[in-house]
Amino acid sequence: MQITFNFTVLLLGTIISSSFFATGLLWFSPQNKQSNRFLALLISTIALWLIDHFLRIADIYGQNANLYFLLIFYSFAFGPLIYFYVKSLVNQSFNFQKKDFLHFIPVLFQTGLYFFLTAKEYNFKNWYWRNVHQLITYKIEFDGTFISMLIYLILSIRLLKNYQIYVVNHFSETSKIRLNWLKIILIILIILCLQWLIEIILRDFFNLYFNYNYSVQILGIMALLLAVGGIRQANLAEVNFKEEVIQKVYVQVDNQILERIKSGMDNQKLYLNPTLTLSEFAKELKLNPKMVSQQINTGLNKSFNNFVSEYRVEEVKLRLNSPDLERLTILGIAYESGFNSKTTFNQIFKDFTGVAPREFVK
Repeated sequence: MQITFNFTVLLLGTIISSSFFATGLLWFSPQNKQSNRFLALLISTIALWLIDHFLRIADIYGQNANLYFLLIFYSFAFGPLIYFYVKSLVNQSFNFQKKDFLHFIPVLFQTGLYFFLTAKEYNFKNWYWRNVHQLITYKIEFDGTFISMLIYLILSIRLLKNYQIYVVNHFSETSKIRLNWLKIILIILIILCLQWLIEIILRDFFNLYFNYNYSVQILGIMALLLAVGGIRQANLAEVNFKEEVIQKVYVQVDNQILERIKSGMDNQKLYLNPTLTLSEFAKELKLNPKMVSQQINTGLNKSFNNFVSEYRVEEVKLRLNSPDLERLTILGIAYESGFNSKTTFNQIFKDFTGVAPREFVK
C-alpha cells in the first residue's frame, strides 16, 4: 500500500500524532485532573475523526475500500466534551452525574452505527453508502455535529463569561486564572462553525462533497492549541465557580461596612498579600464574603479585583517617590506592593495611571 504524500497529508499526520501525544500528557497531568481528562477525550475523538480524512486524502481508502466505516467517528461528542471541559475547569469540585450522560446519547447511537457497519463486508458497506449514508445518515452526522458544536460552544462561552465576572469579584490576582486564552479559542471555533455551514450549503445545494473542506485542518489545529493551553494552564484548585442564574438585587449601601472594608486596606494593608481572595479578605474583617462583595460593587462601583489593584498601584506610586527606589528596582517595589506578575503589574499600572511605570518615574 502506497501513501500519496502532499502538504495536507503531512499536516494531518502531524496533527493526529501530536494530538495522541498531547492526550497522554493531559490524561496523566497532576493538576486540573478532571478537566484535563475531559480535554484529553476531546482531543482524542477529534484525532480519530481526522484519521478518516487522512485515509481519504492519502488515497488509502482508494487502495482498500473495506476500511470505510471504521470505528473512529465520535463527532457528536465534540460539543459536550468542550462544554464539560470548561465546566469542570472553572469548578474544580464539579462532579459528573448520571443526568450528564444524557448529553452523550447522540454519540452512543453514532458509535452503535459504526460498530455495526465496521464488521460488515465491503458489498454491504458499498450498498449502505450509496442508498443510506450518502442520502441520510451522512447528512445527519455532519449537520448534527455542526449544530451540536455551535450550541455547546455558545453555552461554554456564556459559562466562561460568567466565570470571568466571578473571578474579578473574588480574586485580587487573576492573570493565571482568567482563561482569556480559552475564550479566544472558543470564539475561533464558532468562526469554524461558519466555515462548516459553508460546506453544508455546498454539499446540500450544489452536491459538492469535500470541496473547500478546510474545517478539518482548522479543527485539528484548534484541538492542538486547546491541548497546549490545557497543559500550560495553572492549577485552579482554589476555583470553585458554580453557575447560577444572575439576578439583579438591590443592595443598600452600608457606610459602616464600607469603612471597615477601607480600613482593612488602609490600616491592615491586606492588599500586600499577592494572592488575596475575597474570602480571605472577608475573614480578616469578620464579615460575610457576599456582603463584602456587594458593598464594594454597589458602594464603590468596583470589582474586588479593581478595588485591591487600586491600593497596590497607589502603594507603588508612593514608593516610587521614596528612597525605596534607590535600593529596589521598579519590579521589586511592585512585588513588595502586592503584585506577583510583571505583565499584570505593567498593565494594571498603565490602566490606572495612563503611563507605564518607567514613564511615571521620569
